[in-house]
Amino acid sequence: MTASRFDVAERLAQGAHLAAVVPDHVGYAGAAYRLQPDQWTFNLAPAIRASAPAYFKRYGITWHQHRNHGLSSQVSCLNFLMPLAEHPEVLSRLVAAALGIDAPEMLPVEDGPEGRPWFVGFEWVGACDYLNEGAVRTRGANATSADAILRFRHRGRSETLLVEWKYTEAYGAPIPPAGNPTRTKRYQNLAFAPAGPVRSDLGLALPDFFYEPFYQLLRQQMLAVRMQAAGEGDAARVRVLHIAPGGNGVLQAVTAPALRPHGTSAFAAFRSVLTEPEAFVSRATETLFGPLLRSPNAATAEWAAYLRDRYRFLDHAPNAAQGPVN
Repeated sequence: MTASRFDVAERLAQGAHLAAVVPDHVGYAGAAYRLQPDQWTFNLAPAIRASAPAYFKRYGITWHQHRNHGLSSQVSCLNFLMPLAEHPEVLSRLVAAALGIDAPEMLPVEDGPEGRPWFVGFEWVGACDYLNEGAVRTRGANATSADAILRFRHRGRSETLLVEWKYTEAYGAPIPPAGNPTRTKRYQNLAFAPAGPVRSDLGLALPDFFYEPFYQLLRQQMLAVRMQAAGEGDAARVRVLHIAPGGNGVLQAVTAPALRPHGTSAFAAFRSVLTEPEAFVSRATETLFGPLLRSPNAATAEWAAYLRDRYRFLDHAPNAAQGPVN
C-alpha cells in the first residue's frame, strides 16, 4: 500500500525528533524514524522511560514487535496517557471532553510499578476469557486487548472506557482468510444481538467484518459488551473510545463492502450497525487533547511540551470532514 500524505509527514517528523533526542542517532535499516533495537526506550517520553518497562514487567504485558518504531501506535498511546496515570484530575477533563459530560470522578484501575494507584491501565484483556480466545492469554498478545482502560464514576454510576488508539494506520485488503474458521467459531455467537453489539436485523454476517479496522472494532466492542454483562469492575456501563488523528483520512475508508451502505466513514458506519450506537465513541486526537496541551498545569507542563514538540500533527485541528467523530 502506498504511504499516505499523513504517514509520510509523520515519518519525517518522527525522524527529526529522534535525531534530536537520541545520541549518535543512526536510523535502523536506514530509516530515521526507526531506532536501533537497543535504543528503543528513547521512543518513550522521558517521564515514562523507567515506569513503562517496569509496569509491563509487573503485569507480564507484551511489547509490540516494533517498539523501536517512531510511528508505533502502542508507544504513541503510552506517551499520551501513561504520564497522566497519577493525575486523575487531568484524566477527568479528558473523559469529560470525550463523552460530553460533566467532569467525572476517576477510579483507580490497578497499581503502578511503585505500588501507587494508577487511574489508567494498558493492554487490557478483561478479567476472564470473555471471547473464547483460549486459556493462554497475555496482555498485549494472544487475546483481544484494549490499548488502554479508564474507569470513572459519573452521577452515581461506575463506568469503564476501553481505549482503541491509532496513529498512522491505513487498511485495505481483507484480513488473511486462513484464520476465518477459527474466527467464526470464536465469535459467531458473540457478535450479534441479543448477546453481541451488532444489530441482527441488517442482513450482516460475521465475515462482513473481516476487514480492518472493522475486525478490531468488532472485537473491542464485543469485549466491552461481555465486560458490562459480567459487571467487571462494578461498571454499569462499558464503552469503547476510539482515538485517532483527524488528519489520517485514509484510516476512515470503509474497507468492508457490506458496511458501505451504512456510512461514509469507517467509524460512522460501524457506529450505525450497533444496537447501542452510543457505546462506541470516536474522537480526533488533536481535538481531544488540544485543550489540555494548550493549558497545562504545573504537573503536566513537561508532558504537554513533549507531545507538541514530537507529534506536530497536534497543531492542526481537523475539520468536520476529517475528524473521526460521532
